[in-house]
Amino acid sequence: MTEDGDAHDHGLEHDLEQIRAQARQAVGRRRTLQLLFAAGGGAIITACGGGGSSSGTSSGTTSSSTSSTSSTSSSSTSSTSSSTGGTTGSCIADPTETNGPYPADGSNSVSGSVVNVLDDTGIVRTDIRSSFGSSSGTASGLYMQLTLTVVNVNGSCAPLAGYAVYIWHCTVDGLYSLYTVPGENYLRGVGVTDANGQVTFTSIFPGCYDGRFPHIHFEVYPSLARATSYANRVLTSQFAMPSAACSTVYATSAYASSRSNFANVSTSSDNVFGDNTSAQVTAMTPVMTGDITNGYTGTVTVGLAI
Repeated sequence: MTEDGDAHDHGLEHDLEQIRAQARQAVGRRRTLQLLFAAGGGAIITACGGGGSSSGTSSGTTSSSTSSTSSTSSSSTSSTSSSTGGTTGSCIADPTETNGPYPADGSNSVSGSVVNVLDDTGIVRTDIRSSFGSSSGTASGLYMQLTLTVVNVNGSCAPLAGYAVYIWHCTVDGLYSLYTVPGENYLRGVGVTDANGQVTFTSIFPGCYDGRFPHIHFEVYPSLARATSYANRVLTSQFAMPSAACSTVYATSAYASSRSNFANVSTSSDNVFGDNTSAQVTAMTPVMTGDITNGYTGTVTVGLAI
C-alpha cells in the first residue's frame, strides 16, 4: 500500500510538471507530423506531375507530335505534286502527204531547171508575205499567224528543239510563187523550233483552188544545216485549213475566186486528206481564232515518230 501511495502521490507541484512535459511532447509530435506531411505532400504532387515544369513538358510533347504530323502531311502533299507534275500529253504522228506539185525543194523542175528555194539566202525568216533576194513583190491577203509545235510521239510528246520547218502555200487566187507566179518567191519560208519545239510564221490566209481543200504544205528537217534539199526531210505533210474560218474569209471580195471552189470540196472528198482518219484530220487542222478585220492566229501540233 505504501509503494502504491508513493508512486502516485508526489504532490501538486510534481503533477503539474508531468502535465507540462506531456503537453510539450504532444506539441512536438504534431510539429513532426506537420513536417512529414508537408514533405510527403510535395513528393506526391511531384510524382503526379502537377508542377508547372511538368505541364511545359506535356505541351512540348504535344507540339513535337503536331510538328511531326504537319511534316508528314507536307511530305504527302509534295509527293502528290510530284506525281501529278509528270503527266504526259497525247499526240499522234502526222501522216506523210505529197509535196507536189509546187514544192521548190529541189525535187522537181520548171522549164528544165531544178527549183530549190531552200539553198537561197533569205529563205530563213518569220514573215513570208514578201519575196526576198532579187524579187520584191508582196502577196496580198488577210493576215494570218501560225505557230507550229513539233513533238516526238514516241517520246511522251516531248517538244523537239532545233528542227527546221519549211512551209509554203498558195496566194488568194490559188497560185504558187516560182511556178504559176514565176517572178516571185513569197509565201515560202524556213524556221527553226525553239526549246519548246515551236516556230511561228506570219503569212496570209491561203486561198482555195479547184480540186483541193484549202491547205498549207510543210516539210520537217532534223536541223537547219540539213534543210537545203528535200532528200534530208524527215516528214512531208499538209495542214487542212479550218472550215469555219474558210467560210468567213472566202465570203470577202479579196477571196472571190476561192468561194465557189471551197463550196465543191471537203476533207473527205479531197485527194490528199480523204484517206486519213478523222483523228488525223483533226490533228492536221490548226486551231484558229480571229476575224476578217484583225486577221487570224492559229496553232497546230506536228507529231514526228522518231
